[in-house]
Amino acid sequence: MAEKIVQTAGRDALGEFAPEFAHFNDDVLFGENWNNQDIDVKTRSIITVVALMAQGITDSSLKYHLQNAKNHGVSQKEMASIITHVAFYAGWPKAWAVFNLAKEVYNEKIEEFTDKDKYQNTIFFPIGDPNPYGEFFEGQSYLAQVSKEQLPIFNVTFEPGCKNHWHIHHAKSGGGQLLICVGGRGYYQEWGKEPVEMTPGTVINIPAEVKHWHGAADDSWFSHLAIEIAGDETSTEWCEIVAN
Repeated sequence: MAEKIVQTAGRDALGEFAPEFAHFNDDVLFGENWNNQDIDVKTRSIITVVALMAQGITDSSLKYHLQNAKNHGVSQKEMASIITHVAFYAGWPKAWAVFNLAKEVYNEKIEEFTDKDKYQNTIFFPIGDPNPYGEFFEGQSYLAQVSKEQLPIFNVTFEPGCKNHWHIHHAKSGGGQLLICVGGRGYYQEWGKEPVEMTPGTVINIPAEVKHWHGAADDSWFSHLAIEIAGDETSTEWCEIVAN
């Protein structure tokens, strides 16, 4: 039997001014609906966060429900995946606003022994493990899967000065890649063009068949989400090292 949810916020804030509203909030919404066992509380918490985010509500009520989700077992990694997924449907500005609140709620700092630990404490997404595609990178990089459902999303992190080789995402139709910077500072460059600086919030759309590279500035760690765009007969061709 799950612990019964008891809410008094309505009466505490509006008991005298709007007693009927307070009753609906405390006794019906929370007292009856949230205690209904047809859906577990963790799932209700996630649904509520998604509904508020979709409406662009990023005040104290969302922060309360983020905390409620955390209290009922939604991990930081799960919350990052949830917000990222909803961003595709509700909009990136809403996602950034929610991430700012989520970072305050979770605020799960790790003990800082290395530069990697220090950098991890500045970003919401996990850095992950050494990149299994490291042979195509100059310098150290890391890979962490953020989402497996519907749309695979990975967080790729580069140590200062690390960059991948020139490469091309091939596709018979569709394909390509989307990059979203989530931490540090880095660069993206297409063949024959000047490098583009990437800082948190920068979005790069990479069509199929475009030769390019991306990586960290020499003096900064760098992280971006990498989203592979669906297409027919997709593949990646790795080319030469990027000249300094």
